Amino acid sequence: MLDDIGYASFQKVVQRLIGVDLTSYRQGQMRRRLEALLQRVGAANFAEYGKMLERDPARLQEFRDYFTINVTEFFRDVERFKYLETKVLPELLARRSALKVWSAACSIGAEPYSVAILLRELAPTLSHKILATDVDVTIVDRARRADKYVQAELKNVTPARLQKAFTQTPDGTYSLRPEVKQLVELKLHNLLTPPPGQGFDLILCRNVVIYFTDPAKVELYQHLVNALRPGGVLFVGGTEMVASAQQLGQTTIGPSFYRKEEAAAARPGYVARPKIAAGMR
Repeated sequence: MLDDIGYASFQKVVQRLIGVDLTSYRQGQMRRRLEALLQRVGAANFAEYGKMLERDPARLQEFRDYFTINVTEFFRDVERFKYLETKVLPELLARRSALKVWSAACSIGAEPYSVAILLRELAPTLSHKILATDVDVTIVDRARRADKYVQAELKNVTPARLQKAFTQTPDGTYSLRPEVKQLVELKLHNLLTPPPGQGFDLILCRNVVIYFTDPAKVELYQHLVNALRPGGVLFVGGTEMVASAQQLGQTTIGPSFYRKEEAAAARPGYVARPKIAAGMR
């Protein structure tokens, strides 16, 4: 086991270089991942690896890419997305002329583009706005391109949707059609910092909160609730649950779905902690 003092020093280096507060993540899980990375790059300890990150931009970007887990696919958790398609989105559309959506920690874009596909099917004439964010610049750039999707990432896409929303390239991968891409705006954003906007009708934050400590979870969910409009819906991962939903003014409306109550407001005296980054998938 690598020493705790060296790891504490390494945490400070990481926060100074890229604004990531490793203390907000589950420490046992994070240490195991990072120790495997140290072995892979040949660093004897955290102090040595920290020096590598300070002097070598390529190593720093490598750390960013490794640190941010990007396991994702279109329409991940099929039954949850079917509920979104048949229940949640129709109810939101019945109350709004067009929807404002935020996909937080969006990875390669599979999630926001899945929502874009659904909205084009359900309400194609409306001017929906989908914001997709992630902390990893490499991943955000790939999401902007919306190409090189492989079969494993498309396994839940029906043949009809594959034909309408994608084009196959000579190398066998798939690219999104421009009419789908244009619905989604990609930006860099640290998930645990203040939201990149307000008044969202739907926020998706899925399969990322499981990596955080309990205090970080509370802070994250408060950010998300603050960003929702009254009546807006939060969509979380299939194995995630908002334990503090009632205190945050949310009502469960289905598996993985929470609606912000009309009277819900930001927690009195709430102050966001600065420069905490998140983007794990």
